[in-house]
Amino acid sequence: MPYSIGQVATQTGITEYTLRFYDKAGLLPFVKRNAAGRRQFSSADVDFINLISCLKDTGMSLAEIKNFVDMSLAGDVTLPQRLALFKRQQQAVRQQIQDAETRLAKLDHKVRFFQAACDAGSEAAVTGQCVLPVVPAAAETPDHSA
Repeated sequence: MPYSIGQVATQTGITEYTLRFYDKAGLLPFVKRNAAGRRQFSSADVDFINLISCLKDTGMSLAEIKNFVDMSLAGDVTLPQRLALFKRQQQAVRQQIQDAETRLAKLDHKVRFFQAACDAGSEAAVTGQCVLPVVPAAAETPDHSA
């Protein structure tokens, strides 16, 4: 059963405008048209659009995605190049995750800091790894006044 561009937009979360742009940019050369010239998408087309969306979300440029589409159309002769492309993108995503974990650690530190500052009522009271300094109880404090 063919899907209209509106149905594909709903299924994928990609706007009709963007789908048309992708088609004009050569990213969707497999999409058929009916007698009236309207795009008709198959389930396989929708799966491929979701792959394009995934690649874009990982930071792959539209030019790189177009290169992948062209290689896919060329067939099995490009399998090694497509594998290399996906391995490079896989490594890029791993680096993005590592970078995000570093940023998350910094945010975790600041949350601990500001939580400790709120608990103490002042930023000045927070030391070290965002812990409040230990203040000895009055009974434990030596009396040096004598």
